[in-house]
Amino acid sequence: MKIHRMVQGSDEWLSARAGIPTASEFSNLVTPAWKARTGEMVETYLSKKLAERWRGEPLPGWGGGSLEQGSLREEEAIPYFEVQSGLEVERVGFITTDDGRWGCSPDGMLKGRNGLEVKCPEPHTQIRYLLAGVLPAAYATQVQGSMLVTQAQAWTFFSYCRGLPDLILTVNRDEKAIAALAEALTSFCERLDEGYARLVSLYGGPPPTTADDESGSLGF
Repeated sequence: MKIHRMVQGSDEWLSARAGIPTASEFSNLVTPAWKARTGEMVETYLSKKLAERWRGEPLPGWGGGSLEQGSLREEEAIPYFEVQSGLEVERVGFITTDDGRWGCSPDGMLKGRNGLEVKCPEPHTQIRYLLAGVLPAAYATQVQGSMLVTQAQAWTFFSYCRGLPDLILTVNRDEKAIAALAEALTSFCERLDEGYARLVSLYGGPPPTTADDESGSLGF
């Protein structure tokens, strides 16, 4: 794995993850039962990633509530977790596989190369999480996908909401899930490369570089 040290939510971070599948989006490729998806969801995700790769930047409108939640994690939830758990959280920006084909953005890495995922839900959602006492299904692909990227054996899930009890879970690596994700991602990235090559063939080469733009050559 490769750790790219940058601030999550920054322009540098957004550019680093543009055009490649990331763990928070792996649910576009596999179902909660770890079956490969087909149909419109996959096709839409493919088109979005191709647009990002061509442009070299995320699509307009990315962020919003996600960045606001990220700010709360950074400023309040993670320091609180460190105090409560006695563990030191190593902040990381973006992590990719060695070949850079896919990545994840953990809220932190813990001693022993295990990772941390922090969520700051609304109070009613936190109550649901507390009563269930298990990893919410909506985050299973993100957590297992992060273990695929980092090769971690376990991941800590921390759900924090002011005024309510915390939920701290240790999620172990699920090899069946990891294998399903790896297969789906390999197929998706092959299609991503083929689609990009097709665009280059159809439209006379890749988009202009920054240097081209500055020189006034805009490619049209």
